Amino acid sequence: MKDTLTQTIGVLLRREVEARILAPLIDALGAEFGRDKVVEIVSKTIVELAHQQGADLAEQLGDDVAAFQDSLKYWTQNDALEIDVLAATDTQLDFNVTRCRYAEMYHALGIPELGQTLSCNRDFALIEGFNPDATLKRDQTILTGAKCCTFRYRFPDKSA
Repeated sequence: MKDTLTQTIGVLLRREVEARILAPLIDALGAEFGRDKVVEIVSKTIVELAHQQGADLAEQLGDDVAAFQDSLKYWTQNDALEIDVLAATDTQLDFNVTRCRYAEMYHALGIPELGQTLSCNRDFALIEGFNPDATLKRDQTILTGAKCCTFRYRFPDKSA
């Protein structure tokens, strides 16, 4: 069955629901098997899911810069992110996230340390699944205390 939940409710609400389920589950499993090992397994699983979600997005929208930029509507839905686009060409998409309600939500839930695992770690796998030849460089995130998140995507030049 095709997953259309993100398109229906937006990523922010989806991540909150997931976090409210996963955080106590991680705590319980961590008490039994060791928190570090449980978080490692959860992180690996989430990265695999993000890779597949990227591939699914590319199948729906295409795998170029314009299609990826269009897909940002799911992550920004309900004012989840405030984005300042710095450059958008056929081979690059550079933007800063100046407000991240995902980070705010993880802090409000008292699990900022899990925000990296449940959200931020997805970004690299998502773009790899979306376009295996595209890259992401991100030097900082709001969740780790920076004033903004720096996203610098590079896509292959299809005209070459």
